[in-house]
Amino acid sequence: MSVRVLLADDQPLVRAGLRVLIADTPDLQVVGEAGTGIQAVALTRELDPDVVVMDIRMPAMDGIAATRMIVEGGAAARVIMLTTFDDDDNVYGALRAGASGFLVKDMALDDILDAVRVVAAGDALIAPSVTRRLIAEFAGRPVAASPARPLAVTGITEREREVLTLVGQGLSNTEIAQRLTISVATAKTHVARLFTKLDARDRVHLVIMAYEMGLVAPSR
Repeated sequence: MSVRVLLADDQPLVRAGLRVLIADTPDLQVVGEAGTGIQAVALTRELDPDVVVMDIRMPAMDGIAATRMIVEGGAAARVIMLTTFDDDDNVYGALRAGASGFLVKDMALDDILDAVRVVAAGDALIAPSVTRRLIAEFAGRPVAASPARPLAVTGITEREREVLTLVGQGLSNTEIAQRLTISVATAKTHVARLFTKLDARDRVHLVIMAYEMGLVAPSR
């Protein structure tokens, strides 16, 4: 069964390029196209895609506002933000809005296709250059947790706290298992419990929580 993709970009040439690329890929299919954020929200509700590839800068409604409406509206679709700017000031806002991925348009085409597959499978993906921008954003913020966060932290075990810290540092489940000398299956179980206990959407959300709780401090 192929992954259903909605393309949202105000540049017809960008949409056409992605559409042609996906058309040659047996496990992906484009089910619709939008030129504004408003159209993206409406088509997501109408077509129920698995993944929305969303440009961050569009007229009428930008990609961040559209993503927030899609996520808060309860749609099953997961959103990948696609931008020309890997140093975009809106990276943090897009992830907080519920985006599951953040890619730059100059990435290799195969990498973009792989990102769609990864996000459709329920994981999260951020381009390395964007990750650096996100970390820089956190570095400029106070490390102290907000009043609501300590309560959430006390609801997890010491081992889960260790796992959350390592997730915040960007480690994969395999790397976490190696660091803590546990099995990969056990690491996955701890991460799954963190999703439930912290009501996190995905791994990106866990990374954000780790920073906001003060479990991870950006190196300066």
